[in-house]
Amino acid sequence: MTDQIKILVSTMTGTAELVAEEIAETLNSKGMGAEILLTDNIDAAVLQKGATYIICTSTYGQGDVPDNGQAFLDHLDSLGPDLAGLHYGIFALGDISYHQTFCNAGNLFDAALRKFGATRIGEIKRHDASTGELPEDMAGEWAEAWLEELKELQ
Repeated sequence: MTDQIKILVSTMTGTAELVAEEIAETLNSKGMGAEILLTDNIDAAVLQKGATYIICTSTYGQGDVPDNGQAFLDHLDSLGPDLAGLHYGIFALGDISYHQTFCNAGNLFDAALRKFGATRIGEIKRHDASTGELPEDMAGEWAEAWLEELKELQ
């Protein structure tokens, strides 16, 4: 099993980055290395076969990926890499009152990664802002459960 997980963050207001920080803290406490990378500072060439990633993304507008994440997805699509052997998880943020586009950015990342052969671990975690529960409060618990699923597969 990989001992380094990269957490890719796509955010407009910084909330997804707070989630990523909590996930990284949890993974580090479990003996895993975790590195947070904002998608506006990298391109899709960072994705490597055999590596493990977590995508933390908010959704805005009409179900859109934040601007920094959209550039990353566009680059991924233009590269068309073979991502077989790459594992990932997704923590998506949204608001269920926008039910037709709820956490759609997570769906868009999922579709793009699967298109090139990557394997998702677990279900997409969908945080609903309308509940009043802070996403960073549930991120650690989610990360623990996700890590167990990853360990079972490897």
